[in-house]
Amino acid sequence: MAIVIEEDQGIKSELEERIGLECPYCGMYAHMAPQAVPDAAALLRDRPKHVGLVYKCDACDAPVFLRFAVKEYKDNRVELYRNFVELERPKERFAFSYLPNYTEVLFREALACYSGNNFNAFASMCRRASISAFDALGEGGKLRAFEEVMVAQDIAGIDDESFAPIKSVLFGSGTHEDLPVLTRAQGGIRLEVLKDMFYQCFVRRAKLTRAIKVRRFFVSEANDESLQSA
Repeated sequence: MAIVIEEDQGIKSELEERIGLECPYCGMYAHMAPQAVPDAAALLRDRPKHVGLVYKCDACDAPVFLRFAVKEYKDNRVELYRNFVELERPKERFAFSYLPNYTEVLFREALACYSGNNFNAFASMCRRASISAFDALGEGGKLRAFEEVMVAQDIAGIDDESFAPIKSVLFGSGTHEDLPVLTRAQGGIRLEVLKDMFYQCFVRRAKLTRAIKVRRFFVSEANDESLQSA
């Protein structure tokens, strides 16, 4: 079934043309309703191969920009394929400064793949980033990371069957050909698990160590002042 933009009425039916999508801003899976539609007369005149529409997330009201391929031009209407491409998505952020250098490089590439909707390339980079992290953690590092991931599964309440592909990507030792094909939703879950693993293994430790050093410094300064005033 195509999305139809008519010359006199605009998009055929806003209710019919609502789309279910994970919002790139609030992260909720929500309905998207069309908000801004190109003029059908201009489309019929210029006949572009692709058309951009603005939808609004029902959960957070953010505008979401989608691009559709034109299926067919008719006398007074334009039909679009229902498949779309997001024109923009906020970049994922992380406290990179706490990661080992090589792990940081690989994880940045993984996040770039995810933000670009390249979810299977994202899975490959996740495995490479994980292997790099295990090496940086040293002996027992992989086991420690695995324990953190299992805690994340328990906290999130993810069943074993759904979680198995995540463990396969992060801890598998086979070739990249054995990586499972990912959907957007699966990629999003895998991203959050990997971010939590890196946080627990690197960021939390580094922040805590720095905070304790700062506390000790001020305690030492206070003690020195007390001795000088005595």
